[in-house]
Amino acid sequence: MIYSRSFTAISFCIACSITVLNTKAQTGSENAGSKLMPRELAIPTSPLFDLLGAAPSQVSRTADIKDFKVDWSLKNWRVNPNLSIQSQPVWELFYNRKDLKKYQQANKFQQMMASLDVSLGTVLGDNNERRIGGALKINLYKQQDPLLLKGVYDDIQKKFADELIELKIKEKQLLSAMDTLVKPAELAAKREALQINDALLTSFYNRRNAAIQTQALQYVSDNWNAAYLDLAFGKIYSYITDSAGSLSKLSLNRNTGNALWLNFGFGAGKKGLISGLIRTSFYEEELTFTVKDEATGNENIQQAIAASKLFTLGINFRYGGPVFNFFAEFIRENKSFKTPVQALNDVLSLPNGKTVITSTVKWDVVQPYIINFGGDWRISRNVILNYGMRCVLNENFKTISFTPIANISCMMR
Repeated sequence: MIYSRSFTAISFCIACSITVLNTKAQTGSENAGSKLMPRELAIPTSPLFDLLGAAPSQVSRTADIKDFKVDWSLKNWRVNPNLSIQSQPVWELFYNRKDLKKYQQANKFQQMMASLDVSLGTVLGDNNERRIGGALKINLYKQQDPLLLKGVYDDIQKKFADELIELKIKEKQLLSAMDTLVKPAELAAKREALQINDALLTSFYNRRNAAIQTQALQYVSDNWNAAYLDLAFGKIYSYITDSAGSLSKLSLNRNTGNALWLNFGFGAGKKGLISGLIRTSFYEEELTFTVKDEATGNENIQQAIAASKLFTLGINFRYGGPVFNFFAEFIRENKSFKTPVQALNDVLSLPNGKTVITSTVKWDVVQPYIINFGGDWRISRNVILNYGMRCVLNENFKTISFTPIANISCMMR
């Protein structure tokens, strides 16, 4: 346990350090404003993690990331590859250019397709179930798109372009004046002025990039809770594993199946965001039951497979801003069949003389209520930490479990 926690902490520090160093290197070397403009208003967790229940918040924000991203889930605090990789292939193939004119001139449908999001990954669930899956997500509506901004940095570019011209002219003037000076005092004053001018020239690109970044951050701060509507589809498989981690048997329950869902949200003032989730999951359910032979009294355990659906509704409220925010959410889940006996009657037909002992019919219990609360901390431009507590309640609102969850999301740029 000590080794696991230490390894997790070291991995986190290494990942954050590499990403922060990469960001600093880019900031120092990039000299084009388009490289420093905001590409996304938020860094949400992977859509696949939303489906797998590995995200602290099950009602996610929009996932229009315009880049590659990696998510780590720390739900079970073990050294296991709980990992999701996320990218937007249409954007990467057709629109990821230094010049954004192609994207800005595309029609609404093309811009919508550019938001197509693909995520693949795996987590280790309860009872040593290895869950593997993928998800597709597309943005149907966004109130604000940072990549459609035109001329937002023109004032900064003009101001610094004028300054660069003035600094170069002044440099020439000082060098020319120093050639004709004889008096030591006057020569020393010109040398000091030249050193100040050279320092301004040396820091020119860093100062210009910092001004652009400050304006970009202001835009994100003003629009972090812009309205959106996302449509997603996902598919997951869950396998029972042995002590070596090998996949031995496919589990037939809610953790193996398909899902279709909508995420939506809208701002509530400058610091609030109200978001919602509507999801339907389609899967096969394994039922275990005992059959009794009325003639002999013999009993034997049998299994049957029934098609099932799970309906999920969620509401979330966030308060804060793009760097720090806190959330609380309520989730309601409901199966298409109220009881396992109803599901069994839909698929089972027994010969005369044999009956099912209804009290023995079992399936995976889905607790109907979930309360999540926690927050996000955007550590840097490329790294965000999501954390939360999950409280699962039964139909009588009695607490069944209380679990801490933490995710780290890193943009790979």
